[in-house]
Amino acid sequence: MSASAPWGRREFLGAGALLALCVGVPAATVHWIKLDPEDLPSDRQRALMAEVADLVIPRTDTPGARDVGTGDFVLLALAHGLSGTRAPMASGAVTPALAPLTRRDGSLRHALWLERTLDQASNGDFLRRSPTERVAILGAIDAAAMARGAAWSPWVAVKGLILTGYYTSQTGGSRELRYELVPGRFDPDLPLSPTDRAWSSDWTAVEFG
Repeated sequence: MSASAPWGRREFLGAGALLALCVGVPAATVHWIKLDPEDLPSDRQRALMAEVADLVIPRTDTPGARDVGTGDFVLLALAHGLSGTRAPMASGAVTPALAPLTRRDGSLRHALWLERTLDQASNGDFLRRSPTERVAILGAIDAAAMARGAAWSPWVAVKGLILTGYYTSQTGGSRELRYELVPGRFDPDLPLSPTDRAWSSDWTAVEFG
């Protein structure tokens, strides 16, 4: 299991503001405001991020990540540097393959990295692969990034933001997870069945695997 860096209050409030801009809002009304032009995602990057988010959290008996606009949340979060994604990369992490994907300040363009990585793994266009092939391609990238002792991978931050975007949405927080208004009731010992859902009040998006 891998973990992202803990979020501070400012980052969490920033995530809430970004979530209000896009999650649950039709794509045509998303406001890409106050972004540097070089951080504006292409239509293909938006489609690709929506697809990737949906592969991570597909629709089941509750809406999936695509249904609540998680892809746009992730792109906005990356542009604003949530989870340290706008921090300059360590010199040792800048490989020849990553160098063309960095900004002038030394930070990585995660959306561009994901697009290039998925297309290269697909030997062409990731979005033109079959659903089964897309699952396998992303699964291989995820397994490599999350393996014990694995080298740093940008996928860790992207996946963390997908989970954050989904589980801080109304759907993720109240339908996929269980919700009880604080302070609620204290029950020290309750039976737990395999179908019980986690509590949204106890979900922090800090750890994932």
